[in-house]
Amino acid sequence: MTGTPAAVGADLDARITVELASVVSGARRRAHRDGDGQIDTAHLLHSLIESDPEVRSVFADSGQAARVLGYLVQRSIGYGLRWQGTVEDSGALPVLTPGAPNGWSPPAALAMDRALARAGRRGAGLAAGVDLLAALAADPECRALEVLSRAGVDAAELTRRIEGR
Repeated sequence: MTGTPAAVGADLDARITVELASVVSGARRRAHRDGDGQIDTAHLLHSLIESDPEVRSVFADSGQAARVLGYLVQRSIGYGLRWQGTVEDSGALPVLTPGAPNGWSPPAALAMDRALARAGRRGAGLAAGVDLLAALAADPECRALEVLSRAGVDAAELTRRIEGR
């Protein structure tokens, strides 16, 4: 995929579930609170696990989801300072500057595009949280996958559980 992903445009809310819209809103608040100029994939993952019960149910057990949340909380209180003030870049798209109009890191925008595409492939009218989780788990260069890995989550196994639903 080249160019700027279309998913984060003005009509995003019309293409995602109410629950996923809440996740995006939570990620936006988290990015702002963290002093980040853009929503990144770790913000999305944090909000997904925190607020979407269907996403939490995909993890092998509640302890696994709790470990991921624990790592994300540590990130937000200081262990992730190496990320603060930096722009997430998976190399898939040109890096946007922190004040970019759409307020999304390129990997986060790409993940949303991929979530919408996945929802379409499964015949759903709207993308849901598990669609976004699948997209995050599939990007080996995004911060969300780094978080999952550090928390002991095998991305391939997580993807199999998502696809098996």
